Amino acid sequence: MTARTRVAVVYGGRSSEHAISCVSAGSILRNLDPERFEVVAVGITPDGSWVLTDVRPETLAITDGRLPEVSGTSGAELTLPADPRHRGQLVSLGRGAGEILTAVDVVFPVLHGPYGEDGTIQGLLELAGVPYVGAGVLASAAGMDKEFTKKLLVAEGLPIGDHVVLRPNQATAELEDRERLGLPVFVKPARGGSSIGVTRVSAWDQLPAAIADARRHDPKVIVEAAVPGRELECGVLEFPDGRVEASTVGEIRVAGVRGREDAFYDFATKYLDDAAELDVPAKIDDDVSDEVRQLAIRAFRAIDCQGLARVDFFLTEDGPVVNEINTMPGFTTISMYPRMWAASGVDYPTLLAAMVDTALARGTGLR
Repeated sequence: MTARTRVAVVYGGRSSEHAISCVSAGSILRNLDPERFEVVAVGITPDGSWVLTDVRPETLAITDGRLPEVSGTSGAELTLPADPRHRGQLVSLGRGAGEILTAVDVVFPVLHGPYGEDGTIQGLLELAGVPYVGAGVLASAAGMDKEFTKKLLVAEGLPIGDHVVLRPNQATAELEDRERLGLPVFVKPARGGSSIGVTRVSAWDQLPAAIADARRHDPKVIVEAAVPGRELECGVLEFPDGRVEASTVGEIRVAGVRGREDAFYDFATKYLDDAAELDVPAKIDDDVSDEVRQLAIRAFRAIDCQGLARVDFFLTEDGPVVNEINTMPGFTTISMYPRMWAASGVDYPTLLAAMVDTALARGTGLR
């Protein structure tokens, strides 16, 4: 009998997307093929402690509006040594400190936001010599930072929306920037996700509060001009042999949810209200779908991405515009990434297996 690959599913983390990471992990734990993979669940608490958890996937769900969380009492506290001679070993920090709790072949870092999706854990895993699912250090950092995502997309000649970046010492957008952007605008943490800290501003007197809200999550803020158009998404997947393919295109429709004509795809719409309507495949012409899929692969390559990504678009009267790229998209039961691949003929367990196999084929180090 062939030995199973031991996969550490790492979830939780220090970002404001902690709960969504937990929910994504629950879905992954349910769908990794037990005949091929032996799963080790590693939770990261909101303050950054790593614990070896013996968690049931059903506990990692949003229940009656309550968000799941990794606690310090979830299991034995541990660390992953950065020394590659201890490759893949998870070492106890508590009782029996220094004891090897287990060793893994590959890590699936299903972490969203800073301290996980931004190149930090990827750097640790590179130092430790442990293969991991998803983008490397550069692509993770660039994909997390909306400012630098846009710069790389522009360098590749891809269409993006107008915007202005507010660094920590910039209190607000200059008058000329406001005049150029027009209203409404969307104010966002530059390095955030799940629409946390995002505000739609329809009058300039709302801007200071919106900036303050975004800065609760990131001192660098991005103010984006609204781009009228349909919201489309496309998944990109790298296979073990190096092929990169794009999924069926999906569409998100949120106009008028919760009785508001100005509603957008915010955190509550995504995860709490079940109010958005998702079309997979999107009801668009074949030539538009082909263009979106080609642009998704170009965006993937523009940031030197690896493994997987979800690329978000606005479909305007002049064609698709790239909104952003997510190097570790959500994997919840309602997430678009696995749904788009299922519509493309790749079911959830097969999708996860391809990601792990690609990570193992790629290894670590310069490539």
